[in-house]
Amino acid sequence: MKIDLNGILDSKRLAISRALSFVENTDNLDMAITDALFQHLGRAYRIGVTGPPGAGKSSLVDRIISYWRNQDKRIAVISVDPTSPFTGGAILGDRVRMGRHYADKGVFIRSMATRGNHGGLALRAQDAADIFDAAGFDIIVYETVGVGQVELDVAKAADTTLVVLVPESGDDIQAMKAGLMEIADLFIINKSDRQGANQAFAQIQSMLEMRHPEKGLWPPQVIKTSALKDEGITTLTDALVEHRQYLNEHGIIRQNFRDRILFKIKSHIEENVLHTFWSEERRKLLDQAMTTDSVKNILPGKIVDSLLKDEAKSPQV
Repeated sequence: MKIDLNGILDSKRLAISRALSFVENTDNLDMAITDALFQHLGRAYRIGVTGPPGAGKSSLVDRIISYWRNQDKRIAVISVDPTSPFTGGAILGDRVRMGRHYADKGVFIRSMATRGNHGGLALRAQDAADIFDAAGFDIIVYETVGVGQVELDVAKAADTTLVVLVPESGDDIQAMKAGLMEIADLFIINKSDRQGANQAFAQIQSMLEMRHPEKGLWPPQVIKTSALKDEGITTLTDALVEHRQYLNEHGIIRQNFRDRILFKIKSHIEENVLHTFWSEERRKLLDQAMTTDSVKNILPGKIVDSLLKDEAKSPQV
């Protein structure tokens, strides 16, 4: 498929859609698109929204979209959904959950499948975000599938990371790993009109106070919202503006851009090396070594050494 780079830079929706499909569906993708668009990257503000299923992440993103559309900002949403075991595509339809923005030309909502990426973000989500960045979108929102684990890849992809919880998340809050506490810039207690919101708020505040953040670092905030009732949204959007200003004043936006490019370079190298390594010959050799009859007698280390040789020979069992 030929990518219409000029169409992307002119923000033509068809060109963007085709480029996104190419990025999502092409194996062993090189960085030609990144190189072609590189001089146009680094302008968009990227927000990551993560949290357990049912926390109301999509409803909250819907409110965030409305806020920035009122500021005449263009918004792109990359909504990462579970992968269908039959088609390999995304199962959920976030265009339904954010339906009122579907016809808005200033909003582009794209569902992407996780494709086995357990970190929460789709394998190609950062590449997709770069396409939106080059196309002139002001805000890019990653909404991740709530897999209930530390989604450190969100922090790598976003400038500001929101962890969305609900009042009933008491046990989840107690079980939070340090990694999740460290990546969150804003903790959102959504559906805060429910019982237990104040307790959840106090639990997170207490955990944050025990961390003793270094002087000068951003102190994560805890905010109560109700997306469906449109409560606390102004407080949330004010906090987003405040955090973005903090990032700019401390040069962190530039550092984030550098880190994303470094992460992308390493990821593409790893992906290409793996794709090249697993030739048909090596796959056959491994299958031969792992037959049911011989599996109890194999020496895994020797098989690894054999597969890593320039001229792979049949592993000895």
